[in-house]
Amino acid sequence: MAKRVVITGMGVVSPNGIGIPAFLNAIQKGISGIRFVPKYEDLHMSCHVAGIPEFEWDNLKTYISEVSFHGLKGTNIAYGITAALDAWADAGLPYDTDEPRWETGCVFGNSAPDSEATKNVINKVDNREVKKLGSRVVEQTMNSGVTSFISGRLGLGNRVVTNSTACATGTQAILMGYEYIQSGLAKRMLVGSGEYIDSYIFGTFDSMRVLSRKFNDQPERASRPMSASYGGFVPGSGAAAFVLEDLDFALARGARIYAEVLGGCANSGGQRGGGTMTAPNPAGVTRCISEAMENSGIKPGDIDLVSGHLTATMADKYEIQSWAQALGRSGKNFPLTNSVKSMIGHCLSAAGSIESVACVLQIVHGFVHPNINLEDPNPEILSIVDTECLPTSMIKKEINIIAKANFGFGDVNCCLIFSKFKN
Repeated sequence: MAKRVVITGMGVVSPNGIGIPAFLNAIQKGISGIRFVPKYEDLHMSCHVAGIPEFEWDNLKTYISEVSFHGLKGTNIAYGITAALDAWADAGLPYDTDEPRWETGCVFGNSAPDSEATKNVINKVDNREVKKLGSRVVEQTMNSGVTSFISGRLGLGNRVVTNSTACATGTQAILMGYEYIQSGLAKRMLVGSGEYIDSYIFGTFDSMRVLSRKFNDQPERASRPMSASYGGFVPGSGAAAFVLEDLDFALARGARIYAEVLGGCANSGGQRGGGTMTAPNPAGVTRCISEAMENSGIKPGDIDLVSGHLTATMADKYEIQSWAQALGRSGKNFPLTNSVKSMIGHCLSAAGSIESVACVLQIVHGFVHPNINLEDPNPEILSIVDTECLPTSMIKKEINIIAKANFGFGDVNCCLIFSKFKN
């Protein structure tokens, strides 16, 4: 018999707030975390803005040992540790254990190790200074570094996986953890993802001319999902994590339950039918949404809110078309729709996990966060969706079911269905 899967803990490191209370306040009030970054102007980038968490490195000492702290160079790893251990504590679980926690595993994703840490290795090797690298440099450069730090700190003894599917990484990590618990392979999974956009990663996207460059002097207005004046996405950094548990396991220990994961779907458009390395196959997107609903046992009319991928590029209108086709809903009958990216930018591999925290908070606290910078909705989107479905200020409303999707480079898709918990 399939197990029910619930969320008992959350942690977040976001450009507009670190920790659940700060992040909740920011998304309710429409506070942007996007800032001007002088370094990008100095490097002659076209885009000079980014979503960067106001992260205090010294705070890591409350999570990990002094030895680990002084050996840690990767910001991506630091974000991930912070979000994951905050989620663990939020679930009411102790950090320390003498024995492996055989019932608990981890799926934590990222796109790549920190380029700055890797550059340090390359420079020392090229300068014949290998002996100066130190014994812990591998931890900074392996893609599974963040997962290894998290699982080692908490003694996780079940499946430990590092996933990487571009912008779908965060939602896929949650789905994988859900599937392990649902099938009985684990009782508890710590899941999430992180991303640190350093100058090198930033530069690769800037060279594609897909980043916002029209609002360098007005950073908070730069990320404009679904807007007629969209100008490309704004890179963001951060991490988020969830503790997922088998419902009976959670109830037995008296855990607080935030919400339930009803199911989801991950697929690929196969880079066919219009899909490419950088563009999704619309048939794949539509199929992913439809199968997520089917796997979750819900109907299109049950969805109260769509938390879209919606990156502030020309792809926004095509995404809305896919949602309308999959749901069979349009005009005023289209669900309320929002994009956290308007406030934090596109956090790439961390996007799905951070945005999923926003989904759960909207269910728990009964509101729909605003789409900031949407004073001029794209007319092609308004030909499908009524403007009332795209809120520009917070709406207080009971939210029972949210569909959350992300679509990544390589034509990969993932959609999750979150629900208010009902025992």
